[in-house]
Amino acid sequence: MRPYLFLSARPEVEAVGPEYESVRRAMGIDAGRLEHARLDVEALPRDFSIESYAGVVVGGSPYNVTTPEASKHRVQRRVEADLARLAVAALERDHPLLFTCYGIGVLTRVIGGVVGTRHGEAASAVQITLTPDGAADPLMGVLPPRFEALVGHKEATERLPDDAVLLASSSGCPVQVYRVGRRVYATQFHPEVSAADFVARAQVYRNHGYFPAGELRAVSDRLAAASVTEPQGILRRFVELADA
Repeated sequence: MRPYLFLSARPEVEAVGPEYESVRRAMGIDAGRLEHARLDVEALPRDFSIESYAGVVVGGSPYNVTTPEASKHRVQRRVEADLARLAVAALERDHPLLFTCYGIGVLTRVIGGVVGTRHGEAASAVQITLTPDGAADPLMGVLPPRFEALVGHKEATERLPDDAVLLASSSGCPVQVYRVGRRVYATQFHPEVSAADFVARAQVYRNHGYFPAGELRAVSDRLAAASVTEPQGILRRFVELADA
């Protein structure tokens, strides 16, 4: 069986390993089948072949695509160029690819949509509602019509082009999940994390503006009390579909 690839873009070393483990656990595969590359450390090879992998999952990042280009660090510009190249390759080959959180902004721009800061959401558990297309979708349709997911983002998709299919929304963020083609997906929320995972991540990012740093304990208590289990099924289903 071909391996899977997890691409991360987090400069904060203490968050990298836990994110990989959260993704691996949610996918239901062992470490021998999930390779990991840090795009913040090393560029995607020029001869990268997406078809070497059964599927690719892209993790989150404190980067924001809406940051003015002149203000972006050179590493962020390279990461976004690599992810855009990955998205184009997946769309051309109809290959399984799942962007999460930060990556949804990159994909949205690649396909001609608009990313803005009107629909940011503080670190919290929010209710997600499937659209009719989401309920009928082979990936998202395994979830209940309404479920809770963990979010924390400063930007979001404000306009999708006509060829993207909206699969899920929340009251504060109209575009939570969409599909392009048959097998390229993007989620605004984090499908991989448990509440405990997200509490640990909040500790790492307490000074990054996702919530007031002085409210870390209150935010952590709210996150810990959340019952969030359904989103992890997205990653397990992603493997089932890619392996079929």
